Amino acid sequence: MKNVIFKKTLFSLLFLLSFMGFSQSLPLSKEAKISVITCGLGNETYSYFGHTAIRVADPANNIDVVYNYGNFDFRTPNFVAKFAKGDLDYFAVVSSFSDFINDYNYDKRSVFEQELIISQDSKQKLFDNLNTSLLPENRSYTYKFIDKNCTSMVVNVINFSLEENVIVKKGETDKTYRSILFPYFDGHFYDQLGTSIIFGTKVDQLGTKIFLPFELKNSLEKITYQNHPLVDKTKTLLSFEKETPGSWWNNIYTYLFILGFVVLAHNKIVDKIYLLILSLIGLFFVLMGFYSFHQELAMNYNVLLFSPLLLILIFLSIIKNKRWTYRFAVLHLLFLIVYGIFMINKVHFFIVLPMIITSGFVLVRVAIRNKKRIPIII
Repeated sequence: MKNVIFKKTLFSLLFLLSFMGFSQSLPLSKEAKISVITCGLGNETYSYFGHTAIRVADPANNIDVVYNYGNFDFRTPNFVAKFAKGDLDYFAVVSSFSDFINDYNYDKRSVFEQELIISQDSKQKLFDNLNTSLLPENRSYTYKFIDKNCTSMVVNVINFSLEENVIVKKGETDKTYRSILFPYFDGHFYDQLGTSIIFGTKVDQLGTKIFLPFELKNSLEKITYQNHPLVDKTKTLLSFEKETPGSWWNNIYTYLFILGFVVLAHNKIVDKIYLLILSLIGLFFVLMGFYSFHQELAMNYNVLLFSPLLLILIFLSIIKNKRWTYRFAVLHLLFLIVYGIFMINKVHFFIVLPMIITSGFVLVRVAIRNKKRIPIII
């Protein structure tokens, strides 16, 4: 990874230095072609959704390069904390097309190309703007999952260069961001579960913005510009079937096995451990909602299931305060009912349903254990 970042950064610097003799970027020839590149899905977390880039090919000037807004550096100090907080810098780089395509061929990820049908002046403006984005003062941007990523940056630079909002989303504007994202995690169960419960209300908004590579690819095929299609027919440069590696643990069966064990164990300690895990997850959600700049993590209604208040219930149970343990158990059963009703029309309802049922069993058991018995007078 370090070598790849160094190589791309060095290429970007050399590419910029090659134009130092020009007041603007090198004038493109009439043979120049500019294309949007869409890359297929991978099995690394950062590649689940594919990738978007821009290719500039000008044989007359011996140019065939790819501009890429999706680079980040694992060596960044406090990388994980910065990513979680939402102030991790991504940056633009340029690489040779041959290196770019070889990387995706090695990773066995498909690559598609859509040539932009725009005027020579528009090509030049876009080329100039792409090179401007490589300058040290412009190349970095703060990554945002929906609002600012490798795809949205490509959309922005093309629209800016065409001086109008040409590229807009076509199709699936009646689906929420959560519904759009959900299928991308197929084959990665715990990633699907984790993202389902950590995202808040923002991802339940209608997905009217283009934020994923294949959304852009599909929209470009339907967009017209100046009375003609904006892009030429899509070309397939590489074609691979996505292979999801099998896992003995990352699947729904281990999830159901663990929850089934909690239900069937009918054990006070197991119940406490289960509730403790839920409460700590809920506490993490609350803290992330305040700590992170990612709006997707704010206003997370999943805390009704993963309630931090369960910590109080556990404490009351440990000190054997039966009255308040019972009351908190009933309170969380009410939370659970409200949560279940609210979730019915959500795409992730069925993935959390086993947890709702398990929590119901555990809370009912806690309530029964701590309910004050009514004396029978004979």
